[in-house]
Amino acid sequence: METDRRTRLTPDERRAQLVALGVAFLADNPLDQLSIEELSARAGVSRGLLFHYFGSKQGLHREVVRTARDSMLHATEPVVGLAPLDRLHDTLTRTVAFVREHSGTFYSLVRGVASADTEVRQVVEEARGEQADRVIAAFLELGVPDTLLLRIGLRSWIAFAEEALVESAIGTELPSEEIVGFLERSARGVVDALGASAGGGAEG
Repeated sequence: METDRRTRLTPDERRAQLVALGVAFLADNPLDQLSIEELSARAGVSRGLLFHYFGSKQGLHREVVRTARDSMLHATEPVVGLAPLDRLHDTLTRTVAFVREHSGTFYSLVRGVASADTEVRQVVEEARGEQADRVIAAFLELGVPDTLLLRIGLRSWIAFAEEALVESAIGTELPSEEIVGFLERSARGVVDALGASAGGGAEG
């Protein structure tokens, strides 16, 4: 029965299935524990098949992290049409929800930058870059000058926010709205430190 089911999958479908199993593994385990042997056992396929699709453990990690990254970015994509600070609030609210619903995946993503594989680190850095661009865009719409320090400050804030999310949204009972408010105020604080207006009249 299992063999028959496998033959109905195209190579792309089989590969996607294996990646999905790898992402699911991150729910309860760190990335560095995901091995070819572990995934082949979970999938009920040969190690050789995994090597065929991914080439190595590092290749498997890259694909799993890339898929997890895309899932997070999609789930937290800003809503077009919202006012800048409303958009930031909505994005952060959905980010906290994602972290709480997929804590293992998020933890593996933010710790993925410590991977020895440069391509895994690059996948994580791309996610940070896109998240920073989203926050920067909101403040630029508020009229904050587009300076190098603004971009450095908010790019650094992303790393701060990741750590804050790990410490607050994973394994604590802090209300989600309290975490969101803290992150909003800290982002505005970075902008205010540059002597620029961050829409400080908004509630938060």
